[in-house]
Amino acid sequence: MREPNFENILKVLRRETPDRPTLFEFYINNKTSERLSGLKSRSDWDCPFHYEMNIRAMQAAGYDYITLHASSFDYPHKPEGQGFMIWDRDSLNAYPFMDPDASQDGRLSACEKLLPKEMKVIVFGPGGVLENVMATVGYENMCFMLYEDPALLESIFREFGERMVRYYELSLQYDCVGALMTNDDWGFNTGTMFSPDDMRRFVFPYHRRIAQLAHRAGKPIILHSCGNLCDVMDDIIDDMQYDGKHSYEDKILPVEQAYDKYGDRIAILGGVDLDFVSRETPQAIKERCSALLQKTGCKGYALGTGNSIPDYVPFENFTAMVECVYPEFTKELKLRRNEQ
Repeated sequence: MREPNFENILKVLRRETPDRPTLFEFYINNKTSERLSGLKSRSDWDCPFHYEMNIRAMQAAGYDYITLHASSFDYPHKPEGQGFMIWDRDSLNAYPFMDPDASQDGRLSACEKLLPKEMKVIVFGPGGVLENVMATVGYENMCFMLYEDPALLESIFREFGERMVRYYELSLQYDCVGALMTNDDWGFNTGTMFSPDDMRRFVFPYHRRIAQLAHRAGKPIILHSCGNLCDVMDDIIDDMQYDGKHSYEDKILPVEQAYDKYGDRIAILGGVDLDFVSRETPQAIKERCSALLQKTGCKGYALGTGNSIPDYVPFENFTAMVECVYPEFTKELKLRRNEQ
């Protein structure tokens, strides 16, 4: 099996050419991770929260890292359709915020002992600043609050954002952490959730601080964000200074065009449209992925989907993509299973 080497991802994030074609995904679902690792999942979301299966699965598929939620820290929400938890200052004061420090559960230190020598962890968050405020306040309520009581909205973002900054700061204490990734969906098909100016006022300050923490620690940072972010790409690259951008859709900006437009300023990660990967034939997937590798020469580019590998992606479609950088993947995976 191909040995992991995190230096390849680092070269991609520095917009250099890695020593070999390099893979990138946000996460790989339980079903696929079970087939890759030979282990059974223990929860509905084992893949990004429990490191043992994650390590074995991603190593088997030729990734140089795992993604991991670094602790039990989260933001409580009501189940979808049951209303929202914050609507005024009293409800903000009553909200049961978790303490990032008290949520440390030894996950990263335990993971550190199992990681292969040259493999690292890319830490992601319990959702993002905007996503969590939206899930707790409600999108329409946020929009009304933006005009009726912007000071309250600013207070809400501060309470959520400060804790998120601390969560990432704590993760940087571990040697096994090679990079950070903020996962915060900022837009929809035609633009950002708020106007660019309001994004700059309420959301971006916390992302800027997280990026500064990463860079002070000598680590790169990746933004995973869905939606049309064309109006704020200069903010992402020049102000917040993200090293890599992940999440692309063909109906917004195909990854090939994103590479042409931004690839000389920020690393482009993944991007093969998830609908394409889910519906197309393995041969069509191989052709597009091979063309991407040829187009980019892998300089500042790592191959993967536009979002992740959910459980509805056919296994043979996933393997078709992996085989573009690792031609013997399916054959060696079968041999390893026979040995087990």
